[in-house]
Amino acid sequence: MASVVDRTGGRLTVHHYPSVPELVVAAGRLAAHRTELSLLREVGTSRAGRPLHLLSVGDAARAVLVVAGAHANEPTGGSTLLHLAERTLRDPRLRADTSWHFLLCADPDGASLHRTPAPRSLLDYHRNFFRPAGPEQPEWSPSVLPPDRLPPETRALTAVIDELRPYLQVSLHCTDLGGSWVQLTKDIPGLAEPFAKSAAKLHIPVETGASDAAGWWVSGPGVHVLPGPGAAAAYPSLPEDARLTTWHRTHRYGGRTAIVEVPMWASDLVDDAAAHPAPVRAMRALARRLRRDALLVEEILGEALPRLPGAEGPLLRAARWALALVPGLADDWRRLPPAGTSMAYIGSVDAFGRRLPLRAAAMLLRVLDEAGDRAAPRLERLVTQWSEAFAERFRARWVPLEHQVEHQSRTTVAAAWHARAVLDRDRTHG
Repeated sequence: MASVVDRTGGRLTVHHYPSVPELVVAAGRLAAHRTELSLLREVGTSRAGRPLHLLSVGDAARAVLVVAGAHANEPTGGSTLLHLAERTLRDPRLRADTSWHFLLCADPDGASLHRTPAPRSLLDYHRNFFRPAGPEQPEWSPSVLPPDRLPPETRALTAVIDELRPYLQVSLHCTDLGGSWVQLTKDIPGLAEPFAKSAAKLHIPVETGASDAAGWWVSGPGVHVLPGPGAAAAYPSLPEDARLTTWHRTHRYGGRTAIVEVPMWASDLVDDAAAHPAPVRAMRALARRLRRDALLVEEILGEALPRLPGAEGPLLRAARWALALVPGLADDWRRLPPAGTSMAYIGSVDAFGRRLPLRAAAMLLRVLDEAGDRAAPRLERLVTQWSEAFAERFRARWVPLEHQVEHQSRTTVAAAWHARAVLDRDRTHG
């Protein structure tokens, strides 16, 4: 099997998004090559019995934990993780007083259902799309479930955090279409500059108005810090609360978490900081479209559901979860736009409003196709139309895989350096 992350003449080359088995094989080869420095071990199992693997490099007490595959539909992190592991093995400076630990995939069950190893278009990406319902997502489940109902993947991740007590956790995420941004559970002073320089060098736009970070404090362009306890949620209707996720587990040990987002397809429309001329009208229009599109999917689901065998499978659960978010979210959008709302923020909401029904439709289509249901062609037309309209609206351009990986890797290393400086400073003054 060819390597999924190569260096040819010193240049990074990534052939495709690796599957979990490919990640495990590649990590095993790295560990076998430098047994005195690295160890690959199982740290838990998924609901379906798939193992969760952790690759550790170095034995210093101060630790960085890197997590890939927390969202099944965000595949860049696996390649980035392999690149970082190789880099830490090659560069003694990175492991001089820091050990690095790589959770290869936080949700191997989800990854087995979302398989687009080399998507050629947004439509191609959505043909085998899967993103679990919120309670089944390892990082997010603590925000919607009581502790005694957490899935085993979440318990494995929190156990790793408790064992390592990392001063920094980096969760590797990617967006289908947009720009790059970083979310922090605590500020990392100095990170914004290397993040922006990396994005500029690789021609990746910085998403300055990410709707995921609406109302958060901005440490620098595209670098957002989560609000503390007691702050109002940006979208009150959404059941998840980022402050209750596994991202904050590191705070028990004086650490912090950085969530590094990179786009698969870039849009140069996401960094426009100019004020939108009519944000209230725009948000209400987006809310109406969101309701309309979701209703089209719900009508097909309602018609087909009595004919579907095994109606509680993960694809259908996820599609219904996404559709259930729409009414409250549309109401939020009608109430929310503040004065001075940027063009970038309205664009981000526009993208989010396209994603939610498209993803529900894509997952439902897979169910209908599997069942040979007569409603499948109608739904396929919607998925095709919406995917193409999404790409056209945002002038989507593919970001080469090696650029996705390089930018995420650089940002991770910069976050580790600057977070360590914060740690050293705090200890000096503590």
